[in-house]
Amino acid sequence: MDEHSTNQPEGESPEPTTKAAAGAGTEVPAWAPTRRFSFLALRRPVPRWLAVLSGLLCVAFCLGTWWVLAERQVFSRNILPTPKDTFGDFKELWFDRALARNAYATLKRVTLGFGLAAIVGVPLGVLCGCFRWVNAFCAPLTIMGRNIPIAALIPLTFSFFGIGELQKIMFIFIACVAFIVMDSATAVSGVSTKYIDTAYTLGASRRQIVLKVLVPLALPNILDSLRLLFGLAFGYIMLAELVAFGGEAGGLGNIIINSQRRGFPTHIFLLLMIIPLLALGIDRFLYWVQRELFPHKYNTIGILHWLVRAVLRGWEDVKFLFFRAFFRRQPTAGAASSPAEEAFAGSDADNASE
Repeated sequence: MDEHSTNQPEGESPEPTTKAAAGAGTEVPAWAPTRRFSFLALRRPVPRWLAVLSGLLCVAFCLGTWWVLAERQVFSRNILPTPKDTFGDFKELWFDRALARNAYATLKRVTLGFGLAAIVGVPLGVLCGCFRWVNAFCAPLTIMGRNIPIAALIPLTFSFFGIGELQKIMFIFIACVAFIVMDSATAVSGVSTKYIDTAYTLGASRRQIVLKVLVPLALPNILDSLRLLFGLAFGYIMLAELVAFGGEAGGLGNIIINSQRRGFPTHIFLLLMIIPLLALGIDRFLYWVQRELFPHKYNTIGILHWLVRAVLRGWEDVKFLFFRAFFRRQPTAGAASSPAEEAFAGSDADNASE
């Protein structure tokens, strides 16, 4: 008998035979036997099929509870319609209420407002994470922006930007920019000091450390925060769409308000199911982009990562060729050669000698 074999009762898994397998926080070797799955095990990963089955059971439980409450008329049909009546009104919601056009209007407003907040907030957050005095200067604004009631911004944006599209975009911008600044600063501050010390040792300048060390290392966490905050902005837009101006598309939030006023509870329930599904689809797409941009962190193929690297390398080559052609022009008579010209001339001479 092999010296590693143990006499275990049938049906029980043997205990780990190495300290590496038994140690807390260490991975069990591939050859080591694994314990059987248990529903009462703490923080143990579950099989994929069980995760999918659990999610489907949750959906079935919610639909069943809804059906029982509606059929027994625990609430009035004007408050809680049956699932059959709700899904039967989807055609009316799609054609008569212009669901697709309003959903596009909502997504456009969220994208523009949140994109503007990211363009302003991420660079400002990077500066706050790199320089403590900038963080102290912006702290009052970020703290106030994170804690101010969002509903209080609606009359303020109405006063400054009217009731058109600009008001809705600026509402999303004001509601999200403080969160983006704070999360970006936290991501940059979380980069270990050893990377900065190593860069200084190799002779990097302050600008190179910020652009080549701090920003690339913090970028995965920044994008992860932006992905989560986009879902938050998608919920905020419902408040901004309380008022529609002229013939513009009111958006999904305006449909909910009008359905409540006109007594269409089925449309409200349909939108309460459509909006999370739409937000989930956007979140999964952004998560795919995030995984493909950083394959070293998520162990993926990295299609977008290689594409971005190819674009950046092409840009560097174009800049090199431009400056090389510019500095290789013959200087005028009596004009002193610049250091860059001398450097290129020296490199050409070395290549010729070789």
